[in-house]
Amino acid sequence: MRVVINDNELNVEILGKEGLPVLIAHHGGGGIGSLAEPKATFGPLSDIVRVVVFDSRGCGLSEGKPPFSHAQWAKDVDGLREWLGVEQVMVAGGSYGGFIAMEYALAYPDRVRAMILRDTSADNTNLERAYENARTQTRIEVNWDNFNRYWKGEIYDDDDLKARWAEIIPLYDFEYDPIEAQKRVDAGIYRHESHNWCFQHNMPNYDLKPQLPSVRCPTLVTVGVADWVTPVGCGGMLQSCVWTTSKAFSEPVWIRLLAG
Repeated sequence: MRVVINDNELNVEILGKEGLPVLIAHHGGGGIGSLAEPKATFGPLSDIVRVVVFDSRGCGLSEGKPPFSHAQWAKDVDGLREWLGVEQVMVAGGSYGGFIAMEYALAYPDRVRAMILRDTSADNTNLERAYENARTQTRIEVNWDNFNRYWKGEIYDDDDLKARWAEIIPLYDFEYDPIEAQKRVDAGIYRHESHNWCFQHNMPNYDLKPQLPSVRCPTLVTVGVADWVTPVGCGGMLQSCVWTTSKAFSEPVWIRLLAG
């Protein structure tokens, strides 16, 4: 469905019945992400939570009125909460979506019931690790001019963004299947304006470490052991920043929390 939030039309899907606790899941990827990712991840939980997924402003099929700042994207999350008519939500995000989940928890602490973070980072040092992992891997030969343009937000147009994504997507697979990878590339929606904004304006000053100790909501931190952009060390950093009693939960405890 199309919903106008903060004067910008968003593409939104809701899974689960009214009355269930609400989980708003933010996709990753900046200008390459869409609601398809969190829908696949959290959709199976729609029997115990009301799962809300959406293409963020300037991404997927949503309208693209700038700014594409962290503050604006967090404000859009709260706009969705207001539109849903609920006082509190659980917020989730993977990779770049994790940045926005944390920004939301910090900006709107009274609105967050719990938070789920997947493969994300508390600051921009993950880009240093991504470069190092790209230098030491042997799966592909990196075109460093294109690689630099991608991570510095110097993409020319949507077709250029798709081509640059196709070059690095093999690094994301634990077991690389070129046919399946190409299917994912072709299924993507590419928005170079928001991508460039992420890496020109948002990332240079991104550092939530000083603020994260103030987070008081229960928080689950997860990371894939082979993640090359936000590796395990980023998850460890998050655990050291987030309030001690919010660090992690075993799966049964977390599912009970989701279910209320």
